[in-house]
Amino acid sequence: MSATVAMILALAVGTYAFRLVGPALHGRVDLPARVQELLSAGAIVLLTALLATGALTEGGGFAGWARPIGVLVGGVLAWRRAPFVVVVLGAAGTAAVLRAFGMA
Repeated sequence: MSATVAMILALAVGTYAFRLVGPALHGRVDLPARVQELLSAGAIVLLTALLATGALTEGGGFAGWARPIGVLVGGVLAWRRAPFVVVVLGAAGTAAVLRAFGMA
């Protein structure tokens, strides 16, 4: 077995174990309110970082202005509680129109 396959299997087992821990420990472990707040803030920070790297970079460099503006439009539509399909089509459409006009 190659090292790559071993690492993939180890990550798969770890991921499955994390998924089992939640239901297994539900009701048995009480986290303090402060820890719950920190976990919520940490999740928001991680999702924001993922959004920023996905929206702003491509191939190790800046992705251009069309993609971040499209993500911004999608974010505004989601914030205004638009239906999911409208959010996706609005973001993709904005990026497509900007790219069509030469704003890569």
